[in-house]
Amino acid sequence: MEDIKKRKLDNNERTSPHSEQDLRALLDPLAKSQLVDLLAKLGSQYPSIAEEIKGIATADPVHRKLFVRGLAWNTSSDTLCAAFSEYGEIEEGAVIYDKASGKSRGYGFITYKYMESTHRALRAPSKLIDGRMAVCNLACEGLTGSSYTQDHTQRKLYIGGLSPNVTSEMLLHFLGRHGGIEEGSVAYDKDTNESRGFGFVTFKTVEAARKAIDDPQKILGGRNVIVKLADSHKGRTIQTQLATPMVPMPLPLAPGYAQPGKAHPSTTPQGFGYPPAVGPYHNNTYSSPPIAPYPTQSQIPYPYYIGKQ
Repeated sequence: MEDIKKRKLDNNERTSPHSEQDLRALLDPLAKSQLVDLLAKLGSQYPSIAEEIKGIATADPVHRKLFVRGLAWNTSSDTLCAAFSEYGEIEEGAVIYDKASGKSRGYGFITYKYMESTHRALRAPSKLIDGRMAVCNLACEGLTGSSYTQDHTQRKLYIGGLSPNVTSEMLLHFLGRHGGIEEGSVAYDKDTNESRGFGFVTFKTVEAARKAIDDPQKILGGRNVIVKLADSHKGRTIQTQLATPMVPMPLPLAPGYAQPGKAHPSTTPQGFGYPPAVGPYHNNTYSSPPIAPYPTQSQIPYPYYIGKQ
């Protein structure tokens, strides 16, 4: 009988509903990864929980807004939205323009209606738009997104000596044989939209960037191009020399002089009297040294001319 009563009590405790406060006390010590796994499991089993999770995650636009950089100067807002519409419905999208000149600043923003669309777009952050490889990341991360890692300076290359007819697509195709490219393009003039003769390419790995630098075949568009780290091209490797600090060194002085930082026991240095004694002056008559005899020279007669009167 006692065993039956214990089983009934255990069953009642298991089936009795817990209050929200009790559940919070149970969930509070759990780690974030444990909570994510728990909610994902519940959401996959119960559609109502999945919809609630989706609504909470989508409510904040911070998790749905992308920052897109590396755009061409002629890329419009419509072109930008069309390039990202394949991942889902876009709530808002625009290229940012300079207020004074009215020209593109080379970046823009995309805000999706649902968070799932944002995640799909982030799976392929690099996208070719109008001949330039643009890159996207969450706007809340700014330039410190996933692509800006500590080895970014070792993956970004400067390409110089480009022919005027080399396009961004040609440049990306030429260097793409060494590995995956994260972003890159030819630098164009904002006013004339003509090539400036150089460009930048960022590889996904450091190994691919090194292969591109070490590749002896660097002929593109009929010219030998320069491939090196973009950081070294800007001269950032030059270190400024700091002046060596001067350390005061105490110099030993002869006895009788006050040492620096120490008070002399007396006002008069030892071994010296003030005023110093002067020896007597003897007023003796000194004879002039004898003058050596020099032979007198005879006068040389010069002809005397008398002018005409």
